[in-house]
Amino acid sequence: MKNALFAPSRLRASSAPSVSRRRVLLAGAASLIAARPALARRYEGHEFPDSLELEGRRLSLNGVGKRAVAVIKGYLAALYLPQPASSPEAIYAAAGPKKLQILMLLDVSTEEFIKAVEKGVRRNCSEAEQAEIAPSLSQFVTQLRAVGKVRNKDLIELDQLPSQATQIRLNGRAIGAPIAGGAFYTALLKVFLGQRPVDARLKRGLLGGSPD
Repeated sequence: MKNALFAPSRLRASSAPSVSRRRVLLAGAASLIAARPALARRYEGHEFPDSLELEGRRLSLNGVGKRAVAVIKGYLAALYLPQPASSPEAIYAAAGPKKLQILMLLDVSTEEFIKAVEKGVRRNCSEAEQAEIAPSLSQFVTQLRAVGKVRNKDLIELDQLPSQATQIRLNGRAIGAPIAGGAFYTALLKVFLGQRPVDARLKRGLLGGSPD
């Protein structure tokens, strides 16, 4: 009996792992957490992360949609904002960085994209607004024209930086210098979210509604 009283408790010993064992367990748990994929929304066979960072700021996925004519799909788009918003006006007025991702689903000249943006600006911006952003739009066109062509699965990103300047990226690479002026980024958003958007279903999706 005395031997039993003074013998180490196997139950207690097994329930209190050694320091080295605890380190192994903690390392294993950390590796599992690191390996776990970030949450993402799957749409049209592609995944868009629920959140991402731009210039050190966390942005959340506001909505996704697609640009399609009949059965031809041109691109998918995803809008990231500091806070969720369901109206264009709230998005235009929101402070902080924003990101619009455009995932190409076909090969096309950037001239086609330029024409669509220029047309969208004319349809959704007043004459005064168009005059204000004219220099910025010219810089935007020059930068896109230098790219020449975008291909299936290319990712175009239109970023509003904390400085309110607009940065174009292609597959993660910056294209040209940032384009100054917050009014220009709002004009770009109006192409997709304005009263006469490029695609009504795409607009609905970017605002957080059903994209289909």
